[in-house]
Amino acid sequence: VDDFAAAENWVSQLHENVGVFKVGKQLFTRCGPEVVRMIREQGGEVFLDLKYHDIPNTVAKAAVEACKLGVRIFNVHALGGGEMMRQTVAEVDAYCAEAGIPRPRMLAVTILTSSTEETLREVGIERSVEEMVPRLAKLAKDSGFDGVVASPKEVGLIRAACGDDFAIVTPGVRPAFASMDDQKRVTTPADAISAGATALVIGRPISAAADPLDAAAKILDEIDEALKA
Repeated sequence: VDDFAAAENWVSQLHENVGVFKVGKQLFTRCGPEVVRMIREQGGEVFLDLKYHDIPNTVAKAAVEACKLGVRIFNVHALGGGEMMRQTVAEVDAYCAEAGIPRPRMLAVTILTSSTEETLREVGIERSVEEMVPRLAKLAKDSGFDGVVASPKEVGLIRAACGDDFAIVTPGVRPAFASMDDQKRVTTPADAISAGATALVIGRPISAAADPLDAAAKILDEIDEALKA
């Protein structure tokens, strides 16, 4: 979604079927905080997917501004390091306590689902994806974060490293009727839930479908079946 009117239309159509609406870099850069306020005013919750990655003070201050917008979830890049994440947790906790508002769920991105071993080597990381993901997840947990954003393929590795009381939000989820787009490490909604994911990020399989409401309903049915299994 790349403009305010389109976002407003999607929220109107899908608010009964979607738990949280993700606002990413493109939409936020074009529309700014007003798009978050619009979703909140319509009764929707917001996952602010800006993947903050900067010096600790800058990320912490940006995170506090996200709290002021009333987002339910925001994220940072775990590659920013433990100091960045710890300072963010401290300042968010302090602000929310003083303001008397619920603390948003803080997630750390491990390795992007578009990344491969070759991608990591290009930036000087010689460890494999399978090594880096649980390493970064454990760093995020030890820094006070609530969970991570990671490929559904790595859910088992993260559970082993971080235990059951840690949220795993999985993008790269594609139902059988959808294309893979630019994601490299993907799986189906049912497989992600069965593996232990706590929430799924699903965008283009719904927005690019000929009938978005039908696509959303099919995905929800698949999730329900997985939860019953």
